[in-house]
Amino acid sequence: MLFTQNRPRRWLQFRARPRLKVLLCVSLLVAVTALAQTSIPDTPAGRTLRAWLDAFNSGDRVKMESYAKKYDPDKSAESMMGFHDQTGGFDLLAIEASEPTLIKFRLKEKAGSTVAIGSMQLKDAQSGTVESLNLRPIPAGAVVESVKLDAAEKQRVLDGVTKNLKESYVYPDLAQKMDDALRSNQKAGDYDAITDGEVFANRLTKDLRAVSHDKHLGVNFSPVKLPPEDNKPNADEQAEFRKEMERSNCEFQKVEVLPRNIGYLKFNAFADPSICGPTVVAAMNFLAYVDAIIFDLRQNGGGDPKMVAMVSSYLFDKPTHLNDLYNRKEDFAQQYWTLPYVPGTTLAQKPVYVLTSKRTFSGAEEFTYNLKSLKRATIVGETTGGGAHPVSGHRIDDHFMIGVPFARAVNPITKTNWEGTGVEPDVKVDATDALQKAEELAAAKLSSGK
Repeated sequence: MLFTQNRPRRWLQFRARPRLKVLLCVSLLVAVTALAQTSIPDTPAGRTLRAWLDAFNSGDRVKMESYAKKYDPDKSAESMMGFHDQTGGFDLLAIEASEPTLIKFRLKEKAGSTVAIGSMQLKDAQSGTVESLNLRPIPAGAVVESVKLDAAEKQRVLDGVTKNLKESYVYPDLAQKMDDALRSNQKAGDYDAITDGEVFANRLTKDLRAVSHDKHLGVNFSPVKLPPEDNKPNADEQAEFRKEMERSNCEFQKVEVLPRNIGYLKFNAFADPSICGPTVVAAMNFLAYVDAIIFDLRQNGGGDPKMVAMVSSYLFDKPTHLNDLYNRKEDFAQQYWTLPYVPGTTLAQKPVYVLTSKRTFSGAEEFTYNLKSLKRATIVGETTGGGAHPVSGHRIDDHFMIGVPFARAVNPITKTNWEGTGVEPDVKVDATDALQKAEELAAAKLSSGK
């Protein structure tokens, strides 16, 4: 999958190469009110877990905001609300392991039959602040294995990480610097005491990002044995993935016509157009006769550049070069243009506004950056997250994989991208005020007749 981030949406399938699959949903804010008969340990991690569960399953925005502010400031109540609507909350089935700053558990969603293994790691015992929160759906028939790392396993993982970085990372010089940093940390004994796979993956990710500052880059641990890297999806897996996308409505959450005939479209991912193309067509045709349109990408974490191109095609009346992706290993740049045809009426002459937040990331940033560079939209909100490197997954062993950014976006106008800087809005306001501000701007423009 191109352009993806640890995003608060349904069960994300992190696909890479022909068929490497890790089921993950990082730093999702979810919870439960009815804790069945399972007792949560009275530890720092246990207390944060209980607060997390209580806030989420309440369905109360105020409680979710309070939780995020105290325990996980980078998260939003809106993302919690959206995930709550999709899952219906969670029943806590079991506590698998408990330490002062780490707790592992098993959950089942209320709205379906999905069971997930989860882990929460704190930054420290005093504050209770969340360092990472992972939920991984357990495939039917899969066995959750207890993995305790020894020195040999950690060495294999570290070697696999650095090998894949040097082979594929978009900047070879940074790949070497990351290799040097990990080897230095290893020599200093920084990893000696770590025996938990989740903790080791989180630590390696933290160390890699300290050098690269690349938010797409990450090491992941799976308690369920990973499939072979060349394993292709069978018909049942393809059908299940399609079902999941359809069940989430391809992450399209709201389409409506606001006062003054201003169209509004909120969606939280740029999903695979081969599955979700009809959803885009339906949404854009619903808005075919609006006088202006607002795209709400404040919770959009990215996705497929082909979907970025498809949505963008409704905003232009002639072929338009949107973006290039330069693949370092292949020494090749893939161009992305608007499509020659999209079903229905285009909005090529209508004013466009894009709402952003610090959580707007990756492919959503590409959409925003493209339109800003082409002077086709007014960007309203906050500076975006700053991730312009598509990622592919590489299996290291049965339980570890690494997501390696293998390419970089190159805008045909600016000749650069938004990596590390994000996309600056034209009108800077708090994300919570962005919609109101965009409505005001659109209404004023329509009134002026310009």
